[in-house]
Amino acid sequence: MSFFGFGQSAEIDVVLSDAETRKKAEHKTEDGKKDKYFLFYDGETVSGKVNVTLKNPGKRLEHQGIKIEFVGQIELYYDRGNHHEFVSLVKDLARPGEITQSQTFDFEFTHVEKPYESYTGQNVKLRYFLRATVVRRLNDIIKEMDIVVHTLSTYPELNSSIKMEVGIEDCLHIEFEYNKSKYHLKDVIVGKIYFLLVRIKIRHMEIDIIKRETTGTGPSVYHENDTIAKYEIMDGAPVRGESIPIRLFLAGYDLTPTMRDINKKFSVRYYLNLVLIDEEERRYFKQQEITLWRKGDVVRKSMSHQAAIASQRFEGSAASESALEQAAKEESG
Repeated sequence: MSFFGFGQSAEIDVVLSDAETRKKAEHKTEDGKKDKYFLFYDGETVSGKVNVTLKNPGKRLEHQGIKIEFVGQIELYYDRGNHHEFVSLVKDLARPGEITQSQTFDFEFTHVEKPYESYTGQNVKLRYFLRATVVRRLNDIIKEMDIVVHTLSTYPELNSSIKMEVGIEDCLHIEFEYNKSKYHLKDVIVGKIYFLLVRIKIRHMEIDIIKRETTGTGPSVYHENDTIAKYEIMDGAPVRGESIPIRLFLAGYDLTPTMRDINKKFSVRYYLNLVLIDEEERRYFKQQEITLWRKGDVVRKSMSHQAAIASQRFEGSAASESALEQAAKEESG
């Protein structure tokens, strides 16, 4: 809209240099829908062009400078006014002056650190974006472009199985075992449940995957529990000595890696919840935390080294050699 003859006399467009070949990833928006965004990893360079197109060719555009920023920020929904920036890089593209015709400016942010995974939750959003600005006296011309960042991990060296017991004295004694405690996002949870003592009539039994999002600190801490999956183990009464196998495929569910204390602002944790319901509708349950991590897909040659950098940052320098070896195998294979 134009007041007193002033309006946006130019349009800005941000184009990535590898837009035609770069992979896109689906990511949930605040309204729950899914859109596709260009996918980046930690340590990758972000480069491209900023196109400034004059709406009225021949008419000059005065400005106080043209710049592009790469921003990583966390926004807590209960504190909308404050954006907590953990990455903020700026490149000046043009000094104050004037433009008399449409122009294109190149930019490059080299080996940008992107320490956290993009995330949109119930109370918090972590996003990365490019913001191009033509600075003007009255109204800046701004264009933002969101990207998605995935954090990759190498296979955890220690991955012990989970063994637990659920018991009600003289009524119920169950042992359950899961094959490991850390799972990648397309993994399969394999386990067994043993009934050692059954003196109550169990009608139904299931395993739930629960996502717990924790935001804020101190007195203003918010917890949001979301049941991601329900897996029915049995329907009917078990007998003593019976064992029931479990196979739960994670690939079909909307999961993220486990996030612990991200920038001291929020956490996302996952739990396996074993639920038993008896004939009188009483519920017995036992909860166990599991760790979820993102396994690197077979990456393009140009990205395999950066994926190795990402996993090295996550696991520490000890993992760097194995990550680089894996990248080399993927390239040759």
